[in-house]
Amino acid sequence: MFEGKKIGVVIPAAGQGTRMGGSRSKQFLALGGKPIVTHAIGNFQQSKEVDDIVLAAHPDFESELRSLVNEYTFSKVRRVVRGGKERQDSVWNGLLAIKEYNPDIVLIHDAVRPFIDNRLIRELIHAALVYEAAIIAVKPKDTVKMSVQNGFINQTPDRDKLWLAQTPQAFHFSMIIEAFEKAIDDGFYGTDDAVLVERIGVSVKIIEGSYDNIKITTPEDLTVAEGILSRHLTQITRS
Repeated sequence: MFEGKKIGVVIPAAGQGTRMGGSRSKQFLALGGKPIVTHAIGNFQQSKEVDDIVLAAHPDFESELRSLVNEYTFSKVRRVVRGGKERQDSVWNGLLAIKEYNPDIVLIHDAVRPFIDNRLIRELIHAALVYEAAIIAVKPKDTVKMSVQNGFINQTPDRDKLWLAQTPQAFHFSMIIEAFEKAIDDGFYGTDDAVLVERIGVSVKIIEGSYDNIKITTPEDLTVAEGILSRHLTQITRS
């Protein structure tokens, strides 16, 4: 579909998952009998558009992640690199590693989002090729309140103008490198990758995503994910 364009994926999988409780990192918890991270990697492994994948792992779990890559035959995974202190550091290490494979577009995806589908991957890549930077996001279902102090409402933003950012997020490779280099120079850490690109003056295209594309960060999220997976499997069986 994107002939002549190389597509890379960086998946930071170095989080400790403290909100999950226990000693097990959330990306290695079981979902449908498989570690969550294998669902995330598998979606890109199966995508015809993706050429190369790099994973960033916590030092304590590098060998475990490499074992999973071998066990599930993730042939597009080129390297497992060491993650950093923060997510942004892990992504940077992944970007430096995937540079070797000369991607035109790079997608950055959370290891604990197991339900990204191939249609959205294709749409996101297309948008990044056209607009240089694109993210997947959904509209909030609830009214959002802002509070600056003491737990009192300061402002109620117009919900029609709000989006909840998800991953993957996709960028021209040279652009995301420039954005990360500036963030490093400035000592800036963002809560996603798109904000780094925004800081260098680039407009980021929004592609409407799916409410199924959840990020698993709490035990409640894992329960919801089991339900989503069960529904997906039922739909596959019926089709």
